[in-house]
Amino acid sequence: MARISSPMLLAGLLAGAAVAHAAAPGQFDATVPRSLPGSPRGWTYASGVAELALAAGVAHPRTRRVAALATAAFFVGVFPANVKMAADARHRSPAVRAVALARLPLQVPLVLWARRVSRGAASR
Repeated sequence: MARISSPMLLAGLLAGAAVAHAAAPGQFDATVPRSLPGSPRGWTYASGVAELALAAGVAHPRTRRVAALATAAFFVGVFPANVKMAADARHRSPAVRAVALARLPLQVPLVLWARRVSRGAASR
């Protein structure tokens, strides 16, 4: 299996996610854990802004190493939203449950990808 280590692909993924947060915030609001203070919409927009900043940082060679490490931390930090989404899907259709559950282990390769991008930037 090939390893994905492209920083520009990672930046594109982050930028695409940022646009999705702005274009369809409702679907993201529903994943914000209730234990967080403030409104879910505020967290949705804040995470979109963070993703956009991370995308810019990963795309630029001078900031890539630090931004990729921050991206790995971000992917870990949003994991509770994926857990909430899976828990909320318990009473939904089997297809929705399957997608929600499949997202949980997908955070691991995302974190590893960001770390690989960071290591690749450090060696240049």
